[in-house]
Amino acid sequence: MSELRWKAHERMIAKLLGGQRLPVTGRPSADVVTPQWACEVKLRSRLPQWLERAVHQAEAAAKETGRTPLLVIVAPRGRGRRPLRLAVLRLEALVAWRRESGDDGREVPP
Repeated sequence: MSELRWKAHERMIAKLLGGQRLPVTGRPSADVVTPQWACEVKLRSRLPQWLERAVHQAEAAAKETGRTPLLVIVAPRGRGRRPLRLAVLRLEALVAWRRESGDDGREVPP
């Protein structure tokens, strides 16, 4: 994958979220930052089929109810450890939700 492609995606995501892309410095940092988010952006040529199917299933269920689709993935971590829980939704849905809620992303909640 060309370097220009992933940089272009990072720039687009920064614009959509009202943030900025951070250049690669060799130190650990986010790809995109906003007042509210530290975003790690991963560009892949394909996603696992189970993940795409799960997103489509959430979208179909949401369409029936007029709600925003959200996929939650849970990975158990073993006895005495909290499971890893991930929330997955289309970036465009997050941007639309922020606009509808009046969240401009400038203030960080306490």
